[in-house]
Amino acid sequence: MDPTQFRKPDRWWSPLLKPWLVRCCRFTHTNYRVKTQKLDEVEIRGLEHLQKILDENAGILITPNHSAHADAVIMYHTAHEAKTCFYFMTAWQVLGLCSKLRSWFLRSHGCFSVDREGTDLRAFKQAVEILQTGKHPLVIFPEGEVYHINERVTPFREGAAAIALSAARRSDRPIYAIPCGLRYLYTEDPTEELLELMSQLEVSMHWRPRPDVPLHERIYRLAEGILSLKELEYLGAARTGRIPERVQHLSDAIVKPLESKYGVENPSDRIPERVKAVRQKAIEQLETLTEPTPTRDTCYRDLDDLYLVTQMFSYPGDYVAENPSIERMAETLDKFEEDILSNKTATIRGRRRTVVSFGEPIDVTAIPKSKTATADLAQQLEQSVQNLLDRVTAKNVSSKH
Repeated sequence: MDPTQFRKPDRWWSPLLKPWLVRCCRFTHTNYRVKTQKLDEVEIRGLEHLQKILDENAGILITPNHSAHADAVIMYHTAHEAKTCFYFMTAWQVLGLCSKLRSWFLRSHGCFSVDREGTDLRAFKQAVEILQTGKHPLVIFPEGEVYHINERVTPFREGAAAIALSAARRSDRPIYAIPCGLRYLYTEDPTEELLELMSQLEVSMHWRPRPDVPLHERIYRLAEGILSLKELEYLGAARTGRIPERVQHLSDAIVKPLESKYGVENPSDRIPERVKAVRQKAIEQLETLTEPTPTRDTCYRDLDDLYLVTQMFSYPGDYVAENPSIERMAETLDKFEEDILSNKTATIRGRRRTVVSFGEPIDVTAIPKSKTATADLAQQLEQSVQNLLDRVTAKNVSSKH
């Protein structure tokens, strides 16, 4: 994932959706998808689910997984096929750290900002308003980050579910949440380029490249080497055992002292929620420190540590071992390229295609009010998206045999 500036935004960016401009930019979207992202084909399954409720003039929330930097342009393509436009809830950094012209262009495509590290009431109200009265659907990526794990959904944050439920309780029209799975598949073999990248990564670690070793073994060898270095840095000694357990142990060793330091009591055992809670406190403390001080420097170090924990979370230790497919190996190497070689975004290797799958719409208006309604809806959406991805994977595997 991209390194992000973690601070409070100076302002809020509202949507300026201009459907005529979105329609006029269809060629631009297609050109970017095909030439830059190397995505030649987009197959859309279940579009009738979306089309049906579009015709009903309902409020629509679409919740795709977020595994690649191409996700937004794929959703633009989907909107064109559905003959509509989409609003997008977007991290404020996307709109605030670019040129004014690019920011206007994105806002004209329906983007509006959200501060993911705090309680952004303006973004929440804007999203609720779109669902209550807006003509076009709202897209929210509930994973929050680009994790480069295309076959597994990482935990959905509850914000999207809370927005849908809030809109449903105030709206005069039905509100639906539609799970959406985005799955990327190679149509040409990128192995040669992946092997070249693997050698670059090994050299960056001052290792001799090992082309005689199978690629998936080299990936785990590199991962274990990096993890051992971090264990030495934070724990004083490298541990042994399975990588997932070691990552969890190191993450806890970093997060728990920070939770205690900032007085955070998080009932969730999920790393993203724990990191967000501590990061919010650290950012709040930074806002009170306008001059350079040792305390300010410590806050920045704490934010760096939390970013490391988020990076580790994005590497499921058994992802490649479970199925060393070309897609899974490529995704892991993409993350290495961004995290180790410090490239802003990974290089696209090999032509690809995308399968967009819409599931059955969930009538949010029919969900009874309860203390667990938000968590339950988030879980339902998460599981539904995972099921959609699993179906694409199963079909892809069967077609190869």
